[in-house]
Amino acid sequence: MSKKKVVVSLGHEALGYTTGAQRDAVRVTASALADLVEEDYQLTITHSNGPQVSMIHKAMTELRRVYIDYTPAPMCVCSAMSQGYVGYDIQNALRSELLGRGISKSVSTILTQVTVDPYDEAFYEPTKVIGRYMAKDDAETEIKKGNYVREYPGKGFRRVVAAPKPIDIVEIEAIRALADADQVVIACGGGGIPVIEQQHNLKGASAVIEKDSIAGKLASDLHCDELIILTGVDNVYRDFGKENQTPVRSMTVAEAKKGISQGQFEAGTMLPKVEAAISYLEKVREGRVLITSMKKVKEAVQGRAGTVITFS
Repeated sequence: MSKKKVVVSLGHEALGYTTGAQRDAVRVTASALADLVEEDYQLTITHSNGPQVSMIHKAMTELRRVYIDYTPAPMCVCSAMSQGYVGYDIQNALRSELLGRGISKSVSTILTQVTVDPYDEAFYEPTKVIGRYMAKDDAETEIKKGNYVREYPGKGFRRVVAAPKPIDIVEIEAIRALADADQVVIACGGGGIPVIEQQHNLKGASAVIEKDSIAGKLASDLHCDELIILTGVDNVYRDFGKENQTPVRSMTVAEAKKGISQGQFEAGTMLPKVEAAISYLEKVREGRVLITSMKKVKEAVQGRAGTVITFS
């Protein structure tokens, strides 16, 4: 029997919000991922990077303030840095966990670029807040450089970047080769490094890509059997946060679209996960999406927890 190919998407809870917290969090995450390996899944892992890339951006900006001759790192470089150090922690923790269970398997991180459309509407209405709070003078400097900022009364200003839709995963063939060889792959971290194609060159874009969006694309490009999205709740819920909230154990793509039209899924949290599920299932109709929490993932893959979404 061939192994199930799965993309696992890790949220903030799986990584923590600081360097130290991340080191501790990935040990717990590694245990859950190793459970999936023991359930005979071939894993391709992607992850969020919101707190990490914001922290790196702050550090690079402050370095420029202290050392005036230092060139600040653009967003694409900050994204690459976050992929490297998050992947480093995950691959080491997972390798150690697997070896502790008597499983010898390579775990690799691929620095992944994702092309975006320079004319994507997201570039005209940036929504993703990053970096530190700035004084008015610093904010005006950012505006002069062509960047967007948002004011927070009483706190200051923060930079805002676009979140364009992904087009192509540049390193997809390398990811596929490792996945086909039954290796554990960490790729498209933080949504991937957004780049714009200019003839034969790739130019970094001042943007971030939704990690849920890239998870759906990665799963469909690899033609995976399943997409597992790990988040902060055990299930998708109807009427979430209300007294009558109800867990959803299963739904079809049509039911998911109906829920979106009814405003059932909160923007910025569950909505992009459900949209990623739909995107994947419309391309891989025999596939399956599982949305659950880290603590419930072992039960969920055995059909005892979580929300399952299928095409029909």
